[in-house]
Amino acid sequence: MTRRIPLLIGLVVALLLVISESLFIVHQTQKALLIRLGEPMERVYGPGLHVKLPFIQNIAYFDARILDYDARSAEALTSDKKTIMLDNYARWRIVDPLQFYRTLRTIPGAQARLNDTVYSELRAQVGQHTLTEVVSSQRTTIMDNVTKRTSDIMRHTGVEVIDVRIKRTDLPAENQRAIFGRMQAERERQARQYRSEGTEESTKIRSEAQRTRVVLLADANRQSAILQGEGDAQAARIFAEAVAENVDFYKFQRGLEALKKSLRDNTKLILSPDDPLLKELIPTPGEAQ
Repeated sequence: MTRRIPLLIGLVVALLLVISESLFIVHQTQKALLIRLGEPMERVYGPGLHVKLPFIQNIAYFDARILDYDARSAEALTSDKKTIMLDNYARWRIVDPLQFYRTLRTIPGAQARLNDTVYSELRAQVGQHTLTEVVSSQRTTIMDNVTKRTSDIMRHTGVEVIDVRIKRTDLPAENQRAIFGRMQAERERQARQYRSEGTEESTKIRSEAQRTRVVLLADANRQSAILQGEGDAQAARIFAEAVAENVDFYKFQRGLEALKKSLRDNTKLILSPDDPLLKELIPTPGEAQ
């Protein structure tokens, strides 16, 4: 009985090993093929628990999800002979695992084939359009054509190309420097033009302001002269009317003003009785004292 225990344990271990080699699980995001002696079986296994021949059949798993491939930047030539750098990516999936295994085997192999195909089709499509069309107006059409052509070419490998897109379009470094130089020169030319136009407009504004100032000053001086003339005329009229009211009083007043101006700072005057300055101050004979 004691000798049978190791034998039973060995049998159990062997049975478990056979069972583990006979069963395999396919995840819900995968598909699988059975490989017998290096040749793939026709049946494609979906998600779930499956049975295989132990030690004879192996399993090859394939991702059933949509995969992304980010291609390296590459040069392309447009129809107007402009060189551009294209940075693109592709979205694809394995639709026929059996054909995929027979033609490409692995995902890195599929990515290498996809990169060559996408780049070839992209160069062909870009070469039919100008730089402006590639960058703006025809970009969607180009990508749709590249996607369709690449998918048709890759179909025999069991791969479906869902989408190909350009992430970024750049110019080579030497072209960028030349374009930046032209852009800088153009901006400097525009700046000089704007400064010249600003100086011209400033001169016009100053000239107009100066002309307006001269006109306003002339109008003001003219109006001032008119008002001053009218004031002088009115003053002369009022003075004449006042003098006409009493001529003798005016003469007396003017005589006093003349004496006032003459007799300043202890000034001494010798006047005769018939001097015009004293005529109004000294009464003539017969006048009331």
